[in-house]
Amino acid sequence: MTWFLSAIVVLVLPLASPALAEIKSGSDFLSPELRRQQADETRNPAFFWVEQGRELFSRKPAGEGQACIACHADPQQSLRGTATQYPQVDAGTGKLLNLEGRIEQCRVERQKQPAFGHETPELLSLTAYLASLSRGLPMQVKTDGAATPYYEAGKAFFERRQGQLNLSCQQCHDGLVGQKLRGDTISHGAGTGYPAYRLEWNDVGSLHRRLRACSLGVRATQFDYGAPEYLALELYLADRAKGLPVETPGMRR
Repeated sequence: MTWFLSAIVVLVLPLASPALAEIKSGSDFLSPELRRQQADETRNPAFFWVEQGRELFSRKPAGEGQACIACHADPQQSLRGTATQYPQVDAGTGKLLNLEGRIEQCRVERQKQPAFGHETPELLSLTAYLASLSRGLPMQVKTDGAATPYYEAGKAFFERRQGQLNLSCQQCHDGLVGQKLRGDTISHGAGTGYPAYRLEWNDVGSLHRRLRACSLGVRATQFDYGAPEYLALELYLADRAKGLPVETPGMRR
């Protein structure tokens, strides 16, 4: 039996079903030192990605395409608050897009450039930069209208038992919040710090990278980056985090 399975068995047996507590940011479960490091731009390594994203935003791509800043002048003002509204349904296609998806859509359709691709340094940097413009503002995604079926799918994913360990997201991120899983503290699973620098990765990664790691942890199917299942779950998690401030670029263990 692996350490992960052993730890989960100890935590889950017996498992209560407490009422939902107030959802807290992932930062609330960090050590005081990590919280200080996250807040300090000179000590948070994820700000290197933010700076790279800022440079990319102003750089003209090859060919006829315009730089992002050509359409989005003064991004500190014009794009402040944008990240608080993602994921959202694209009016043209009816598809659910997260911030990464919107960046890729703009790059392909408006800049006439090939997509960066999930988890590439370029996409992570641009996403981290754009999300950082909303740092401190509360999440306010929409879950009504066209977003309703996506929200319901994400909620069902969160509550459904999965994998060889037969566990749901809800069992850990509602029922076991604050308890220890090896050296980590179980949080509510808010994604408000992503893209984030995780110490275990020694790198910046997207929320979908973290979701894939969770799927692997319970021995469940790992969906592709940008898969509809993870997008719907991302919307549900963003709604659970409604009112919490964007923290990108966050730091996590």
